[in-house]
Amino acid sequence: MAELIPLTPAGDATPQEPFKEGTCKLHPQTMCPAFGALRVLSRIEGAQPAMITDTGCLYGLTFVTHFYASRKSIIAPALGTAELSGGLVQEAALAAITEAAKEQHVSVIPVLSLCVAETAGLAEELLPTEIDGKPVVLVRVPAYAIHSHPEAKDIALAAVMRRFLDQSAETEPGTLALLGEVFPADPLLIDGVLRKMGGRLMTTLPGRHVDELKLAGRAAAVAAVHPFYRETVSLMRERGVGVVAGAPVGAEGSVAWLRAVGAALDLDEDLVERVAEEEVAVIKGFLASQPLKGATIMLSGYEGNEMLYARLLVEGGAHVPYISTSIGPSMLTAADEAWLKARGTEAIVYRKAIEDDKAAMEHWTFDLVIGTTTLAAHAKELALPAVYYTNILSVRPLFLAAGVMGSLTFVRDLMNRQPLYQRMVDFFAPHASEEQV
Repeated sequence: MAELIPLTPAGDATPQEPFKEGTCKLHPQTMCPAFGALRVLSRIEGAQPAMITDTGCLYGLTFVTHFYASRKSIIAPALGTAELSGGLVQEAALAAITEAAKEQHVSVIPVLSLCVAETAGLAEELLPTEIDGKPVVLVRVPAYAIHSHPEAKDIALAAVMRRFLDQSAETEPGTLALLGEVFPADPLLIDGVLRKMGGRLMTTLPGRHVDELKLAGRAAAVAAVHPFYRETVSLMRERGVGVVAGAPVGAEGSVAWLRAVGAALDLDEDLVERVAEEEVAVIKGFLASQPLKGATIMLSGYEGNEMLYARLLVEGGAHVPYISTSIGPSMLTAADEAWLKARGTEAIVYRKAIEDDKAAMEHWTFDLVIGTTTLAAHAKELALPAVYYTNILSVRPLFLAAGVMGSLTFVRDLMNRQPLYQRMVDFFAPHASEEQV
């Protein structure tokens, strides 16, 4: 799973065939790409986003910065029909950037260009690269070009890193940059294991401060623990930084990843092997109980890390015949896909739609459904235990021994709730019949 990888191809691999022949895929399961870009950019201390889009998109996306990101306002021009038809997009963008520069404690102004601005002809070369000494970074995230919000996180991060990465910085031996929007405890756990091996964690990306982006340029290697940071990986490779693919998930994934990191950082092989074996011994001790043995689980999400969680479920004894994700296939997803298919996964659907997931529920009988809110609601109507992947499972520790034990224990508890779902269905069934009459 974990290995040094060549450059990621610029485009997706061969598009995935629909899961079920003849299915009309009208409902892709992802959010506006600007959602992901805003999560990354607005969390940077001192960043004041300026968004160039129509008023409808602005209305919806202000929710992101106030709730999901950092309770930070977006500065944006009022672009309605009159402004768009009058060719005033460029002027409106400049006015928004100028206004953003007036805010206090601004260190960077990310300018997000969405569908309307792109189709209206926003010209990058006519935008300032700096205003009042404050860097301006254009981030293009139109939904017709970027097909999922995880991949927009990558586009946004790569854009600001190109501006702030110190190309002349000297590499610090034994240091690793972690690339992935991970649970806060995971970097601490990884750093603890790295220090036992003679290395250390330099920084975690996407960062919360511009200085963290600069630090990444001094790392000896970068670990892309989430498989959709393709632009950022390419950027680091341009600088000559070694890239470690995969993630320390489960027993097999953890030992392979620790060995690959040790090789990338040129650490003592014997020490790396000893530390890796100690960590994996704890994981195997827990997995020996096979906490999910006999369970058939469906995993569907739009975070881009679904296959990592599926690996944990499989090592815990579960059968995971179907996985779907909103991201596209690439060389960063290939190893996990091969591992899962070799262990009983029959279908992995990229760029999935709700129609794919519902077809899978007709094809297999699941004991637990982990998916989007839409899918979870559908499963509960069928008396199946179901949970929203993003807010319930994806926000928990994932890596190394702590991730294995925490995640699998939680999933086992979810499966034990099946009688509650059946009681709900039985309770509402008479009322549903009355409504139909």
